[in-house]
Amino acid sequence: MARAARASNIRFEDRTFAGTLGELPWGLILLLISMALIGTAALYSSTYTNPAESALPARHAIRFVVALGIMFVIALVPVKIWLRAAWPAYFVTLAMLVGVELFGVSGGGAQRWLPLGPVNVQPSEFMKLALTLALARYYHNNLTSDSGRFFIHLPALFMILIPAALIFKQPDFGTTLALFASGSVLIYLAGLYYRVIAAVAVTGLVSIWPVYQFVLEDYQRERVDTFLAQLTGQAVNTLDDGYQIEQAKIAIGSGGWQGRGFMEGIQAQLDYIPEQHTDFILTVIAEEFGFLGATGLLVIWAIILVWGMVIARGSSSLFGRFAAAGCVATVGFFILFNVAMVLGLVPVVGVPLPLVSYGGTVMFTTMACFGIIMSVHLGRDERLNAQGVI
Repeated sequence: MARAARASNIRFEDRTFAGTLGELPWGLILLLISMALIGTAALYSSTYTNPAESALPARHAIRFVVALGIMFVIALVPVKIWLRAAWPAYFVTLAMLVGVELFGVSGGGAQRWLPLGPVNVQPSEFMKLALTLALARYYHNNLTSDSGRFFIHLPALFMILIPAALIFKQPDFGTTLALFASGSVLIYLAGLYYRVIAAVAVTGLVSIWPVYQFVLEDYQRERVDTFLAQLTGQAVNTLDDGYQIEQAKIAIGSGGWQGRGFMEGIQAQLDYIPEQHTDFILTVIAEEFGFLGATGLLVIWAIILVWGMVIARGSSSLFGRFAAAGCVATVGFFILFNVAMVLGLVPVVGVPLPLVSYGGTVMFTTMACFGIIMSVHLGRDERLNAQGVI
């Protein structure tokens, strides 16, 4: 029998379906839809002259509609269910990553897919969300007033390092960085003494050369070398590793303040930029709509991310706060790294711009993250114990 609830603290189970939908942050949802529409328009402009790619905008739009539906389903699941599912999701996904190592399917020079019946799945994408939920549950159960000490965060660090090592070996450097970024944000939010942060930073700096020399693959070292050469103004082979960045800079520069106009970009129409419909879609927007258009796009993303953090802060449970903040960090990493990559500020590692670049994998991950954020929003008044019950 349903319990009576005060008007200021209505439980999820006591809401009607229509009432629950009405409580969703529709302003945030409209911003996400607008971002997908901008991506569809940019894809159309960059592919309509190429018959082989002319179907990409329609596929992008269809995928977004499906991903939007998935987001609503995830949002309507009570947050306490996600708390209970956190550990099983993490360990099942970790087992799938081990399965990729043992039985994985290779493609494009990487072994990232696990055959499950008639389909191949990419467990590394599932891990982005599973790790966020698992870290949120860990801190929900274990955070204390003495959280600044490093040993409290040591299990969380291993929870990040184990899947990151498996994913790096595939190799998938972009997803590895995503796990480190979102996981590090959660560890930071959980609280660390500044001397611990300083020690970790020094350790990271000392590790740069050994990682470069003994861990990175040859093609990854070449990308780092190209990036450093461009950063220091040295000559690079523009017909090889530095070609994408050089063409991206030309496209961005030719857009000026206001751009050349929709479907008027020379770099985009002549297909000078490799992967312009995926990792380098921002160059199409910058060339056609200029600095103002590209900045406007990033401002919309900034509003979306800040909105997500406000939802995280408003949750009554530690799990809700960490789960929502981790999801914001995951999406924010993609945006930050994609923009930095296009501008030549970091090496090219193949990180797309969420909802704007063509590609279903990141789109579904992004919308799943916002599904969790909205689930936290709907359950913001629920105070959960370690087992996920009030």
